[in-house]
Amino acid sequence: MIDDLEYNTEREHLIIPEYGRHLQKMINYAKTRETKEERNKVAKAIISVMGNLQPHLRDVPDFQHKLWDQLFIMSNFELDADSPYEKPSEEELKSRPEPLKYPQNHPKYRFYGNNIKTMIDVAVSWEEGDLKDALTYTIANHMKKCFLNWNKDTVEDAVIFDHLFELSNGKINLKNSKEELSDSSSLMRTKSKYSNKGGSKKSKKNYSKNRKRY
Repeated sequence: MIDDLEYNTEREHLIIPEYGRHLQKMINYAKTRETKEERNKVAKAIISVMGNLQPHLRDVPDFQHKLWDQLFIMSNFELDADSPYEKPSEEELKSRPEPLKYPQNHPKYRFYGNNIKTMIDVAVSWEEGDLKDALTYTIANHMKKCFLNWNKDTVEDAVIFDHLFELSNGKINLKNSKEELSDSSSLMRTKSKYSNKGGSKKSKKNYSKNRKRY
């Protein structure tokens, strides 16, 4: 009796294990049918069974295409049956995708980040008016906050205005502006407010000091 036991490690490899071994046997049976008419009939029955596993998707056209592709994949592309869709090829399945091209940005002021140039370009494209002015000063304040994250010391607004003028290729000029940016202490206070969300070091120290020892 023990000699008749069959272990999964000794069974046929499942190409798509999610469908189970019985469905794989059905596909193997379809490949052995002699006439194409019979193979087509069995293939449609298998597609129906595969669709029943996910009934809420079985009538969606794209999902039907996916089922037929998986049918041919599970048959090792050996099933000679008619499909309502273009049959997938083994070469296409095994082909490797082309490597992604990552943007090679090397900004001069890296502490501002890569997105700041996109924000500046958008501001430059806007028409003159209150909205553009508001966006420009919002960008300048963001640049000041990024600068303070990189350099904890205070920074003059003139430095930010010079950098903004340079990054916008001279199209945004706030050098002669009388309006000041947000105060450095307020920007850093906003950061510390959220960074200490889990509790200050002082409270943690007191907790460890008053904790009972067993």
